Amino acid sequence: MSALGGIVRSGVARKRVQTLVLTLTTMLAVTASVLAMGLITASQGPFDHAFARQHGAQLTARFDGNRATPDQLAATVRASGVTAAAGPFAVLTLRPSFVEDADPDPAAPLAPPMTIAGRPRPDGPVDDVDLVQGRWATAPGEIVLDFDGAPVPVGHKVAFTQVPGRPTLTVVGRARSIGRSADAWVAPAEVPSLTSRTPEYQMLYRFKHAATDAQVSAGKAAVAAAAPRGALTGTGSYLSIRHAAQRETATFVPFIVAFGILALVMSVLTIGVVVNAAVAAATHRIGVLKSLGFTPAQVVTGYVGKALIPAAIGTGLGVVFGNLLAIPTLRQEATAYQAGAQTTVAPWIDVAVPVLALAAVALTALVPALRAGRLRAAEAIAVGRAPRPGRGRAVRRVLGGLPLSRPLALGLAAPFARPARSVAMGLALMLGTASVAFGVGLALSLNGIQNGIDRNEPGAVIAHTVAMDGPGGAPPAPPAPGPTQDSTASQGPASAKPHPHRTTALGGGPRKPADRDAVARLIEAQPGTGRYFSTSDTRIGLSGLTTAVPLVAYTGDASWGALQMVSGRWFHGAGEAVVPSGLLKATGTRVGDTLTLTNAGRTAGVRIVGEVLSTRNDGMDVMTDAASVAALGVRFDTGMTEFQIDPRHGTDTQSYATALNTALAKIGASARPNDGPHLSTTVVAMDALAGTMTLLLVTVAGLGVLNTVVLDTRERVRDLGIMKALGMAPREVVAMIVTTVGAVGVCFAAAGIPIGMALHAAVLPLMGKAAGTGIPAADTAVFHLPLLGALLLGGVLIAVAGALLPAGWAARTRTSTALRTE
Repeated sequence: MSALGGIVRSGVARKRVQTLVLTLTTMLAVTASVLAMGLITASQGPFDHAFARQHGAQLTARFDGNRATPDQLAATVRASGVTAAAGPFAVLTLRPSFVEDADPDPAAPLAPPMTIAGRPRPDGPVDDVDLVQGRWATAPGEIVLDFDGAPVPVGHKVAFTQVPGRPTLTVVGRARSIGRSADAWVAPAEVPSLTSRTPEYQMLYRFKHAATDAQVSAGKAAVAAAAPRGALTGTGSYLSIRHAAQRETATFVPFIVAFGILALVMSVLTIGVVVNAAVAAATHRIGVLKSLGFTPAQVVTGYVGKALIPAAIGTGLGVVFGNLLAIPTLRQEATAYQAGAQTTVAPWIDVAVPVLALAAVALTALVPALRAGRLRAAEAIAVGRAPRPGRGRAVRRVLGGLPLSRPLALGLAAPFARPARSVAMGLALMLGTASVAFGVGLALSLNGIQNGIDRNEPGAVIAHTVAMDGPGGAPPAPPAPGPTQDSTASQGPASAKPHPHRTTALGGGPRKPADRDAVARLIEAQPGTGRYFSTSDTRIGLSGLTTAVPLVAYTGDASWGALQMVSGRWFHGAGEAVVPSGLLKATGTRVGDTLTLTNAGRTAGVRIVGEVLSTRNDGMDVMTDAASVAALGVRFDTGMTEFQIDPRHGTDTQSYATALNTALAKIGASARPNDGPHLSTTVVAMDALAGTMTLLLVTVAGLGVLNTVVLDTRERVRDLGIMKALGMAPREVVAMIVTTVGAVGVCFAAAGIPIGMALHAAVLPLMGKAAGTGIPAADTAVFHLPLLGALLLGGVLIAVAGALLPAGWAARTRTSTALRTE
């Protein structure tokens, strides 16, 4: 066995290029597999895992600071069923301005209300806040913002211009609360500078039993009984957040699983291709070893060992790099799921993947080694590196009769000399091209869907029937973000979102909203006004459903600002409506059917003329012309009426918005320029994930090509020497080798593109179904002819890039050296 060990060691050391390529291939394949398994595992219930890891609050409660002291609230931890509690934390609801300097303009635009908690540290018995960027706020003048909130970088300023003294705080960190307990956090000492009144207090609870709404309600009742009478002002259940998170997760699980499976299959295939080719190429040497007295079992053991040594090194490196790459990748996935980041791969993955990878190497090396070991020594030496007689000869004759240059003809015929090796290399290219097609198609579709969702604010200028900063002060504080008020808990978290053509009015407004018609007249009279429409909403009964559904009523021609259609068309007038996919499913209707709206004993029918892209309120909105419900006596919240305005061409948007805001301020209304499409952190994260996985799989495919071409070139080095002796120039050698892999690349890339398209066509509807919406045809049909051409070219480039190094080596090899090589 010592002689056998020497053969194994010398073989590994002598074939340095082959050993290096096998090590790199195995390393990248294992890296991709570890990452893929980590992503798949992390996508299984990410909210539940993060909620358990961060000890999320099952009930978020707010208390009136004038009716309960901090000590009285702290004592509620002894309420029946409470197992842990955190707080009390002082909480405020303010409207900030995001600025870049410490001297904010009092007239700077105000952002929507922000819930701010005074919290000394991020951890605790309940709701361990995950600090994603920067550090925690520990001193006055510092603030930490919610990572999924306003995209304000660390180091920028947040000003509160409506607070006396206009305090300005520096963003020192960004964090994520799994229970959405607040939008921002400051040190407790900072709270007095933000308000002159007694703040409200927040308590966070976990219960012995909290799996259902009834159990959470029972816990709430126990807390209310333990607190001073009337002190509890609002609560929110984690179950509503969990519902939204699970729906968000279900949307992207098909994407993660598809890429993960593709990575696993690609890794196994590439390892098989590389190892099989490496052992098969050693048939000549196996014959020599058998002639020296080595038994078939020793030969097989030796060559399996020669494959396992570099594979073991690559596997170890792959596990390390897979875990390192998992840190940013799993953070991207957590951003997409809006859950706490899990930045480590499960330990069982670090064990299972290396074992399976080495098993795959051993098995793929065993098959050709056994085949060669059964050959007689003379037969193995005779076969050597030469392909079987007759293979590719007919193709060479046909190509030789065509008006092609000799390097081109030889390059095109070469794959037929070793068809199995060519097919194996082609399969790696095919899956690499399929990965690129799938990743690019998915990115285009996701961004198209996001653009469709961004059409909820089509106006360049948006006007409100409430003032941005009026004398009435800020409106009543909303509940803490995430959990909904008890009155809306049954509707889930989406019920608190604005309707499709509305953003939250900025700043505090007067106590009485301006008259909608008066606002419309001022907009009409404003120089530069082009077209506009208004939206108002309420809830209305719908025959066949036991609960009221959201109604969005449009006044004016809204066709220019229509939401993206999944099917059908936008409504054209009274008696017509468009609805999202969720309502169609809930009512069992389809485009062309009629819905019966009810209110106070009155009914009105509207015909569904279109299905729109919308997931708000679980897709249960009814959108129609205001005239459709005029006979129902519906009362709208005038304080939430909003106007979408498109100024005339050539009108300066900022100047127009300023002038209109000045005019509207006289009646207690306001206007502001639209701040443009909102960049979705979820879509950005999914694009980043797709890019990471695609790049990794393309690299694995390229290494598979590199290994195959290295082996093929080494075997043919004497033939290449003869060709060079007969006058073939180095550039012609490169052209011949590149033509060989280019031909394989064209064929198999052309086969890989339909696989990627089919995967895209299968995964995207699953994502839409999980989100509760259909996908517009424009967002599924993204593979146009120019893109298909680019994808085909990309597959060829993967092949050519993998062949350039060995082709360059072959071109630089001296003719005499090549002729002496055996």
